[in-house]
Amino acid sequence: MSFYENTLITRQDLPKSELEKIKEKYSDIINSSSGKVVKIEEWGLLNLATKIKKYNKGFFIHYKFEGNESTLNEINKKIKVDGSIVRHLIVKYKNLDTKNEYFSKEKK
Repeated sequence: MSFYENTLITRQDLPKSELEKIKEKYSDIINSSSGKVVKIEEWGLLNLATKIKKYNKGFFIHYKFEGNESTLNEINKKIKVDGSIVRHLIVKYKNLDTKNEYFSKEKK
């Protein structure tokens, strides 16, 4: 099993209940396809550097998980048909940093 981080950017006009459903949906996809969610971070509504599909802002949800190729294939398959996801990025790591939250709401 390898370590991955997956960042989802959803549309800015989604209600809070829909964001919770998306967060749960992709967590279940990872867990059901021989993966394990280590941590989920909600970064909130952030400005985008450039417009993506006519949106200036987006809600960012960040997953840190363990998985394999079938987990990645399942995630990519579901993201392609999900109309509420504007962009996503999956990055492979040797070790996961679960202590630091770079977009936490509390300033230190």
